Amino acid sequence: MDSGPSAHDCPFDFAVALEFDPQLKHLLENEPISRIKLPHGEGEAWLVTRYEDVRTVTTDRRFSRRGVVGRDFPRMTPEPIVQDEAINVMDPPDSSRLRSLVSKGFTPRQVERMRPHIERVVTELLDTMAAEGPPADLVEHLAAPLPLTAICEVLDIPEDDRWRLRAHARTLMDFSPDNRDDAVRSKADLRAYFAELTAQRRAHPGDDLISVLATARDGDEILNDKELTVMAMVLLITGQDTTSNEIGNIAYTLLTRPRELATLRAHPEKIPQAIEEMLRHIPFRKGVGIPRVATEDVELGGVLIRAGDIVHVSYLTANRDTAKFDRPDELDLERTGAPHMTFGWGGHHCLGAPLATMELQVAFTELLRRFPELRLAKPAEEVRWSATSIWRYPVALHVGW
Repeated sequence: MDSGPSAHDCPFDFAVALEFDPQLKHLLENEPISRIKLPHGEGEAWLVTRYEDVRTVTTDRRFSRRGVVGRDFPRMTPEPIVQDEAINVMDPPDSSRLRSLVSKGFTPRQVERMRPHIERVVTELLDTMAAEGPPADLVEHLAAPLPLTAICEVLDIPEDDRWRLRAHARTLMDFSPDNRDDAVRSKADLRAYFAELTAQRRAHPGDDLISVLATARDGDEILNDKELTVMAMVLLITGQDTTSNEIGNIAYTLLTRPRELATLRAHPEKIPQAIEEMLRHIPFRKGVGIPRVATEDVELGGVLIRAGDIVHVSYLTANRDTAKFDRPDELDLERTGAPHMTFGWGGHHCLGAPLATMELQVAFTELLRRFPELRLAKPAEEVRWSATSIWRYPVALHVGW
């Protein structure tokens, strides 16, 4: 453990609408590589906040994800979300092998093949919302069901199982101190479910992504049973929760910014670029995710990080770094330049990012086309936000038209 600066207590529980966490902003501006204590786990960690430093930590082999396995590392949730066999805690070459296999399910061609289906799902969901009439909860009608339906159909998960699996995923993301037992049960239930499902797909493959992964080869390599089980879990959890939250966040962002909303209504061809900027600008989560361990002494940004130290990065602060983005705290739908880090960076960049981005593009293109008078049905200050999840999102978003 490094005997450097004293550690900041960082609950990272700030949840005021989509305002940026003031503690994270303070660290970015005043102590860009700092020592922190998190609500759960043993000891302290480094927090790296600047874009270029985050890029270094996420690409430099001297920082290992595998090194956290077996350690009670500082974290946001009572029970670690990640599984020991998951791709999230692998280093090259193991992670490279897995990513090569999994990426076969998310090639541009595969994602474009999914687009007509996603368009049909969005149309059906918005048909139902229109038929029921205003006011309507956009989270209930679009943000929650679309990504869940999309990833479950990609994985061919039976309809009767979907909302139960979503509830387990939500339980894992809850950082309430008394949630540990429930999180342990949810993780075990998800693992048992996917162990059985992936075994079935291995024996009787179909056209779904689990079957693709079960039979995909990278040379002579295939996923073993544990890897396939955990990968299916990761795809379910990351494939619906984060996209669902971002639909609610982007809708709120547009419905509270009349100028930007009017621009996209008049120029729907700008929606893809606008979504990239909103993904950069919106603080999509609280705090930090899975850390890395320094495998040797590393000097970074003038700070000595000792071998064995735990190192967290913040993609949130990287997205607001003035050294990388002009006027980073402003939402500029015409912005071009450096890519955002919302889907991560380096060897752990989200493999499902193309699917998530396509879902967002389809959802907002159709939503703004179908409901040209869409507006918030309640004052923005009455929108209720998630208080206990690591993710930031509106619990409900009532709209009229």
